[in-house]
Amino acid sequence: QVQLVESGGGLVQAGGSLRLSCAASVRTFSIYNMGWFRQAPGKERDIVARISRSGSTDYIDSVKGRFTISRDNAKNTVYLQMNSLKPEDTAVYYCAATTKGGLLYDYWGQGTQVTVSS
Repeated sequence: QVQLVESGGGLVQAGGSLRLSCAASVRTFSIYNMGWFRQAPGKERDIVARISRSGSTDYIDSVKGRFTISRDNAKNTVYLQMNSLKPEDTAVYYCAATTKGGLLYDYWGQGTQVTVSS
C-alpha cells in the first residue's frame, strides 16, 4: 500500500508560482511512475504531467514551458513547479503512483487546492 500526501497548494495571482509536493510512504518509491492530475469544478480529472521511474517526463500542451515535474527518490517525493500561473490552472491537484505504464494509476493522494486569481 502506498500513501501519498500532497502539499503546497494555495491562492496565487495570475503570473505567480507555486510548488506542489507529494510525499510517498513507501520503501520502494524509485520503482513507481508518478503523475500529477487536476480536476477543475464541473470537469473530469485529467493528467497534467508525469515522470517515469527512469526520470523521463511528459506534459500536456497547456502547461509545457510553465510547469516542471521532478522527483527526489531519496526523499520519496515528487514535485510540480508551476510558473506563470493562469486562472484556468485553478483546480484540485492530485498526485498518483503506479508500477504500470500508461495512465492507469493505482494510488492517489487526497488533493490540494490551487486557485489562481485574475
